[in-house]
Amino acid sequence: MEQKELKIGDLTLKRPIFQGGMGVGVSLGGLAGAVAAAGGAGAISAAQIGFREPDFDTHTVEANLRAMEKELKKARKIAKGGVVGFNIMVAMQHYADYVRQAVKAGADFIVSGAGLPVDLPGYAAGSDVKLAPIVSTEKSAAVILKYWARKWKRVPDFLVIEGPKAGGHLGFTKEQLHLFDAAAYGEEVKRIIARAREYEVKFGRKIPVVLGGGVSSREKAKEAFALGADAIQVASRFVTTAECDADERYKQAYISAREEDVMLIKSPVGMPGRAIRNSFAERIMGGEKLPPKRCRGCIKGCKPAEIPYCITEALIQAVKGDTENGLLFCGADAWKAERMETVQEVIDDLV
Repeated sequence: MEQKELKIGDLTLKRPIFQGGMGVGVSLGGLAGAVAAAGGAGAISAAQIGFREPDFDTHTVEANLRAMEKELKKARKIAKGGVVGFNIMVAMQHYADYVRQAVKAGADFIVSGAGLPVDLPGYAAGSDVKLAPIVSTEKSAAVILKYWARKWKRVPDFLVIEGPKAGGHLGFTKEQLHLFDAAAYGEEVKRIIARAREYEVKFGRKIPVVLGGGVSSREKAKEAFALGADAIQVASRFVTTAECDADERYKQAYISAREEDVMLIKSPVGMPGRAIRNSFAERIMGGEKLPPKRCRGCIKGCKPAEIPYCITEALIQAVKGDTENGLLFCGADAWKAERMETVQEVIDDLV
């Protein structure tokens, strides 16, 4: 079932697969570049991307902006002319600055979720960077399509749907996660795609739809294409690759995980998230509070004095290899990882 190439404007993907953005530090230039070189689209996560910069604690935003340029350059050297972009969360403080830096650095695309990116076209105005909102429901798709059409007189260059089986922060309430089984969400996906097709007709241009969340096997990929998706988005499967930017102990935590180790946790800002069970997750879900050592101003709406833990600190701990005292975000099928693979092997297996 080798899928044909996908065109998004003047970009061509030899294989219709997007690598999902994984922060902090899981999908940087190494992984994104390898996915691009293999014919897919590699996504560098901008979330606290500068955590290894020497001035990260004192000049966080500057360190992050500098690291964005470094990681894109690194990816370009690996990518063999392939497609590389950024995943930038709307919920990040200084969101506009990160978008402008992605444009300035020469990204091919920006994928944006964790909130609706209503002003993304304004921040990227005058550039050729392809822009894609992430949506999870037909309602959110309708809102963003209508808003971009009305305010910016345009449609997304492509649309990313993240389903309830995705990893990290989820675009659903806890109640919705229980309501959406595979069949029910399949119908939701069809409604989102139908809504996108309406705007294709209005604007006379194709809006490729990328479906992610639990796409961990060829069978799941086939199901996504059967629903009408033009491409798939895959994240967790790329964690256990040689090219992934995370520490080897982080990757091993995925390989060692059992099905019952994948759990829902509450983010400090109240959103549900999916992660691998470890002592950190158990302590948090047990009600323990771990006050932040310092605030690096990552997420809008976060109140450092009130939160149960700092998500930046927790994610950095994990990606550096402390897999018991850090937060290991993952997709619903992360436990299915049995061995280390290469990026090329993953892509060949899926599409």
